[in-house]
Amino acid sequence: MTHVEEELTSQPECWARAADRAPEHRDALPAPGERVAIVGCGTSYFMAQSAAALREGAGQGETDAFAASEFPRRRSYDRVVALTRSGTTTEVLSLLGELRGRTRTAAITADPRTPVMDAADAVVVLDHADERSVVQTRFATTALTLLRAHLGLHTDAVVTDARAALTAPLPEGLTDSAQFTFLGRDWTVGLAHEAALKMREAAQAWTESYPAMEYRHGPISITTEGTATWMLGEAPEGLADQVRATGGTWMAGTLDPLAELILAQRLAVAVARSRGLDPDLPRHLTRSVILTP
Repeated sequence: MTHVEEELTSQPECWARAADRAPEHRDALPAPGERVAIVGCGTSYFMAQSAAALREGAGQGETDAFAASEFPRRRSYDRVVALTRSGTTTEVLSLLGELRGRTRTAAITADPRTPVMDAADAVVVLDHADERSVVQTRFATTALTLLRAHLGLHTDAVVTDARAALTAPLPEGLTDSAQFTFLGRDWTVGLAHEAALKMREAAQAWTESYPAMEYRHGPISITTEGTATWMLGEAPEGLADQVRATGGTWMAGTLDPLAELILAQRLAVAVARSRGLDPDLPRHLTRSVILTP
């Protein structure tokens, strides 16, 4: 079993533990009414998108998500939350350094022995969800689970669905698809982007991702026989029929969308294997991006 397979299969337990401990981190995480920005890089940025949509949708306050490198320095926030598995990512550390003393900051990380521990005002360490793999799975989803629980949006049913996602069979022939498109709405748009990233990282697959309705404004033109379109969350009315009319495969999620992401992670591993690739050795990637002058 590869590192990424071992780690993705541990997600139900990681989520349950993070949800149980969420009250311990109340002071480090955004309070109701605060204006908040959530930042990250790569996978962490997509989890930030989902978390921001969930928080604002829950009426907790204005919440934005940014790639750490694109944070708008002229905007004012009550708190900035950084997601960083490694605790060493250059863009995250640089931003936290700029914000020190003028904006309250918090970081969610997996490793307590890294520079982020001193860079943020408060730190939540999810070391039980740390990973050996380059390709992120459990840390990202555990961080999002922590934030869902903090918002009162996590239930035991999510963990049950996660366990179901580990054993559910992938549709026959899906790994042979020439192209994959993942779609989301509201908080699941970030999940769709993350699912696509997993396919690109682990399997070097031609993969795209869009808000569900934006897919209809052009990208559906590439959908045809031999392609697959996967909806994370509830689909807009009529979209499934439009995709099927192209000859492409339509997949609609039946589990909690975060649990559906586990299925997408499994698909990425399956496609990698079918192509003779090692998902633990993604091309041109390292576990942490550290830029040198």
